[in-house]
Amino acid sequence: MDRRHFLKAVGVAIPLPLLRSLSFAGQAPGKEPGKPVKRFVSVSNNYGIYAKAFFPDQAGKDYVLPSTLQPMDRHRKEFTVFSNLDHGLSGGHACVPSLLSGLNPNMADNFPEGNISVDQKMAEFLGATTRFPSMTLGVKEKNQTSYTRSGVQVPSIGLIQMYRGLFLEDSPRARREEVLRLKRNRSILDVVMGKAREVNGRLGKQDQRKFEEYLDSVRSLERKIVQQETWLDRPKPGAPFKEPRQTNNIEADLKTIMELIALALKTDSSRVINLACGIGNGDFTVKGGYHGYSHHNEKEEKVKILKLIDAHKFEAIAHLIDLLKATPDPLNARGSLFDHTVILHGCGMATGTHSTRNLPLALAGGGFRLGEHLVLPAGKGKRILASNLLLSILQNFGLEIDRFANSSGTLRGLEIG
Repeated sequence: MDRRHFLKAVGVAIPLPLLRSLSFAGQAPGKEPGKPVKRFVSVSNNYGIYAKAFFPDQAGKDYVLPSTLQPMDRHRKEFTVFSNLDHGLSGGHACVPSLLSGLNPNMADNFPEGNISVDQKMAEFLGATTRFPSMTLGVKEKNQTSYTRSGVQVPSIGLIQMYRGLFLEDSPRARREEVLRLKRNRSILDVVMGKAREVNGRLGKQDQRKFEEYLDSVRSLERKIVQQETWLDRPKPGAPFKEPRQTNNIEADLKTIMELIALALKTDSSRVINLACGIGNGDFTVKGGYHGYSHHNEKEEKVKILKLIDAHKFEAIAHLIDLLKATPDPLNARGSLFDHTVILHGCGMATGTHSTRNLPLALAGGGFRLGEHLVLPAGKGKRILASNLLLSILQNFGLEIDRFANSSGTLRGLEIG
């Protein structure tokens, strides 16, 4: 049985509840003296961006905002658009999962940490520090970008599930059932570990090293159970408003989930949030699905709709930034939530031909020197991989690492000072 199938089998044997199993728990780092608490939000879609309305024509700080980025005008000093950054991959739709990992899932076995995504790397780092080490969300879209180090895709939840997970307490009966489930899961893991030790004792040195990866993943599941137990009896924050209704309007739903994201950060329920957003039949006068419009072939009517969709996503991001700027940071001595949050926008491919070159990436928030259109080398042999940007984000978050996926170092040009 190969590593991936083994771990999926363990996952099936241990059906942890969705909202409490959004990541593997690692060691909780706590708040080190002198180091601010950081947060991370990613916003993506599965079909890319209409490039001609996204990438500016000018480099540097004095660029003219293209139509897609116009909603960000009031925040232009605090976000940067990148040109010529990508993961060096090919495959169109198959590259969508690579956005936050730098790798396609079929490349995972060639890397020590597999195709773990940035959000799950952060979740491991945080462990049980927050109720949800990460939250993987989807609005009219399945989120394809969140992966654990064992290659398991983290399932996404919608705004109703998010609201209930953040604010609604379980009934006494549900809590009793949860306690029993955790005990049962512990027993299953004890059996798995016992069998694993028996197998390990019969392996050669080379196979033992490989099998140690199995054991590490099982230990991660053990830590996950400990994390769940840690938060089982702690009260949730009070609900600030009634449970929202799921609508047939992506504009309303996306605004609501951005407000929930801001509340999740404000209440320190989670510090890591990964959102994918799409559209539905009827949104923006669309007849049919998002995918059909992404194959626009420069047809005027399709391009017009794509521009509306893309601009609205940045209106939602701008709204989130407004909320974070207006909220004093409850955990850091000074500044707003925005000052200690990094927001990444992107997709693992572009629209139209679904090229995977020059990904539509933009970064906003605190901790970096931003406010420009950063044009990176495009020549053969000179291109810089987007994994360097992901490494910079991880280091900014507090991880003391010097490599992520296929990175060659951090991305230069973002340093403050």
